[in-house]
Amino acid sequence: MKFKGNSQFSHAQQDKLGVLITNLGTPESPTATALKPYLKQFLSDPRVVEVPRAIWWFILNGVILNFRPKRSAEAYASVWTEQGSPLLAITKNQHSALAQRCRQAYGDEVVIEYAMRYGNPSIESAIDKLIDQGARKLVVLPLYPQYCASTTASTFDALSADFTRRRWIPELRFITQYHDNPAYIDALANKVKAHWETHGRADKLLMSYHGIPKRYLLNGDPYHCQCYKTTRLLAERLGLQENEYMTTFQSRFGREEWLTPYTDETMKALPGQGVSSVQVVCPGFSADCLETIEEIGEENKEYFMEAGGKRYEYIDALNSDDEHMDMLFDLIKQNLQGWQLDKDPQSRQARAQALGAN
Repeated sequence: MKFKGNSQFSHAQQDKLGVLITNLGTPESPTATALKPYLKQFLSDPRVVEVPRAIWWFILNGVILNFRPKRSAEAYASVWTEQGSPLLAITKNQHSALAQRCRQAYGDEVVIEYAMRYGNPSIESAIDKLIDQGARKLVVLPLYPQYCASTTASTFDALSADFTRRRWIPELRFITQYHDNPAYIDALANKVKAHWETHGRADKLLMSYHGIPKRYLLNGDPYHCQCYKTTRLLAERLGLQENEYMTTFQSRFGREEWLTPYTDETMKALPGQGVSSVQVVCPGFSADCLETIEEIGEENKEYFMEAGGKRYEYIDALNSDDEHMDMLFDLIKQNLQGWQLDKDPQSRQARAQALGAN
């Protein structure tokens, strides 16, 4: 096996600390042609769909990939911007904001890149860039506040698989969750309060999270518990009574039972329970994307209004808000602590040259 090296390697290269932020991913364009390879990569991940591989291969390639790309492309087209995918555009802004904070705090000792678990820029390409810049120690921050095997662990899988092909593996710190980080809760609370100051309060605040099959919870995934803890802390921070908020789960797929209550079914039921106005926030999403903009902002609004609701508002994700970026940067700084860099690469080069290296 041939291991991958550093294309810019020099024994005299100054060592750096590396930071990699990641998110789920996005297709290259809102077309069926672009959606097919993206969905294939995403839905082929055994962390995402825990079904025997042989059975799932036939379902995925024989059924799903023959009809879902077109339907998904239509949804993506409805949210696409001049900057491309909302998730990619926001992630770029987050990267720029964090890079600026890194420069101010560390000068050129810290380099930061961003990547997508599925699609581009890939984790492999981002690690290439970091290592080429001299990163010898690496902090990886998946932008998922709540740990889930389908997202956080899948990112670790991709990172680990990449490392198996490299000659020089950087020292690694991997951040698995920040669902109860006080600064994260404060940022969420202040986002909601800012919305209230402009639009007033609704009858109920829904905190909607991405769903997963119920059996993942029963098999030990902590995601459900972490979502509810985020909800509890946010409700306490906002001073909400128990009847003023709810936790729901969106985006289920397939026929098996997922985490409940389902967001869409809740929206259809609330008006009949006397709730005429709702506001929805999605604490599990660090950046707005198809699921928040189209599914929560539009589709679920239709369910609520058609069922007799009078007022529906989606509260944007934290995105690249300054308070959010400060919180993420503090998390990065905590994980960079204690690492020392080789400050004398010239001596290292001299030792290597004495052994015949270029």
